[in-house]
Amino acid sequence: MTKDTKVQPDSRATGAIALADGTVFLGIGAGAAGTNVGELCFNTSITGYEEILTDPSYASQVVLFTFPHIGNVGANADDQEESSPAAARAARGAIFREPITAPSSWRSTSHFDAWLKTRGIIGLSGVDTRALTRLIRERGMQKAAICHQPEGSIDTDALIAQARAWKGLDDADLAADVDGDATYDNFQQVWKAGSGYGRLDDAKYHVVVVDFGVKKNILRNLASVGARTTVVNGDATSAEIAALKPDGVVFSNGPGDPAATILRSGDMIRNVIDSGTPILGICLGHQLLALALGARTMKMAQGHHGANHPVKDITTGKVEIVSMNHGFTVDPATLPAGVEESHRSLFDGTNSGLSVAGKPIISVQHHPEASPGPQDSFYLFERFAGLMDSHRG
Repeated sequence: MTKDTKVQPDSRATGAIALADGTVFLGIGAGAAGTNVGELCFNTSITGYEEILTDPSYASQVVLFTFPHIGNVGANADDQEESSPAAARAARGAIFREPITAPSSWRSTSHFDAWLKTRGIIGLSGVDTRALTRLIRERGMQKAAICHQPEGSIDTDALIAQARAWKGLDDADLAADVDGDATYDNFQQVWKAGSGYGRLDDAKYHVVVVDFGVKKNILRNLASVGARTTVVNGDATSAEIAALKPDGVVFSNGPGDPAATILRSGDMIRNVIDSGTPILGICLGHQLLALALGARTMKMAQGHHGANHPVKDITTGKVEIVSMNHGFTVDPATLPAGVEESHRSLFDGTNSGLSVAGKPIISVQHHPEASPGPQDSFYLFERFAGLMDSHRG
C-alpha cells in the first residue's frame, strides 16, 4: 500500500487501485487495459463471479472478491445475467487475491481473462484483498480508480485525482443507463442439467416486467411458474403498462440511488399500485416501491454483496440463504401505516422485504432468482403467482 506516489515504468506492477483518500494498492493487471472509475465494494461469494459481473445492479462499481481463487470455471454465455446491450458493461472492475486461474469446467467456452477483455472490465490481482476488505468495513465503500497498464507505467497521482473527481452513486439514476430500449417478450425458463434452458409453451399468466436493470434469471423464474413476460423500460407510463393487460407487474432490480430513480418513475409506480394489479418488487424495485408508498431509503456503509446472507421470512419464520447486492436500504422506521416488514436480514437487522395490508404487493431486497441456497427463495415467484390467482378470482 502506498500513498500519493508515482510508479515508474520499470516497476513490476501493471495494475493498481487508487482510492479518493490517497490509498493505492499495486498489483498485476488483467482483462481490459485502461482506467475505469467506480465505487469499490467487496463480495463474499465463492461461486458465480460471472453472474456477479453481469448483474446490471453493479453498474459503476468495482467488485473486490474476498474468495482468493477466481476463474476456475471460466466463462460462458449461458451464465451472463444482463438483459440489454446497455447493461453489458455495467461493472467497471474486478479485484482478486490470486492471478486468474485456468478454466476447468465442462461448461467453459472461454478463459475468464479473455472474457473480461470483451466486457471492458479491468481486472487486478496480487493485492492484499483482506486489507482492502477491512478498509471498506471500517471506512465504507470508496470512490476508486482502477487501471491496467500492460507496459507498467502507472501514474498513481492521476489515479487518485480521477477517484476524487468521480461523482459517486449518491443521487445517481444509473438505472436509466442499463435498461433496454425495446419492448420484448420472454418465454425462456430456468436452466436444468441435461436439458439446458426450457421454454414456456402454454402461459398461465402475462406479467409486465419494468426493466431497471433486470437479470435474465428473474424472467426465467417467472416463466417457470407459468408467466409470459413483456419487458418494458423504466420510462414506460402506467397507461402503457395497463394497455398490455397484465396479470401482474414486476419492478426489477437495478443500480444506483433509488431516491434518484423514483423522480423519474415514481408517478408510474404509484399509479400501478393504485390500479390494484398484483406487484412483485426485487432489489431496486423493492426500494422504489417503498419510496412510492411513502417510506425513505438510505445509503449503507458497506452494503450487502454476497451469496451467504441469512434472511428471515417473518410470515413463516423460515430462514433462507440468499444472494444480495445493494448499497442502499429501506429505512424500516419510516414505513407508513399498512406497510409491514416481511423479511429481515439476520446479519444486521436491515429490511429485506415488504408487504402491504389489503393490497396484492410483495417485495424483497434480496435476489430470489439467484441460487445460493440453492433454491431457498424460488418460492417467492410461486407466492407472486398466488397473488395473481387470487386477483383473478
